[in-house]
Amino acid sequence: MTVTLAEIRETPLSVDEVLASVSSPRAGGVCLFVGTVRDHDGPAAEPDDAGAGATQGAPADRAVTHLDYSAHPQAADTARSLAERLAADGRAVRLAVVHRVGHLEVGDIAVVVGVSAEHRGEAFDVCRQLIDEFKATIPIWKHQQFADGADEWVGLP
Repeated sequence: MTVTLAEIRETPLSVDEVLASVSSPRAGGVCLFVGTVRDHDGPAAEPDDAGAGATQGAPADRAVTHLDYSAHPQAADTARSLAERLAADGRAVRLAVVHRVGHLEVGDIAVVVGVSAEHRGEAFDVCRQLIDEFKATIPIWKHQQFADGADEWVGLP
């Protein structure tokens, strides 16, 4: 069980790099998550009884022009600790997580997570847990710029 990458970078991210870093002959499955800058921000959709739809009465989406990410100096160390903790439970063969900071345009890759495991179920489960815990605990802050000239910080303590 190895953490192959746990980094915060100012340079563009490579899905191929993460895929190569988690590939292993022991792994029967590889799961990748790629997070990109979208052109809007609004409330998260909550499934209705049919499995789709958004929260009624929620504010409308706002057009996003770009983002600026910043990170605490210890964010990479915290990310590595998280990945090592998840690797220690033995469900995954290799894990990687890389997040970009700095100025990102719509469509740019902001985060790439890769997990390989002996079976696909574990690869999916650990990948989901890694990105969910990463987003909830790693000190990275997003400054959104909207088309109407407004801005918003997300993830501040």
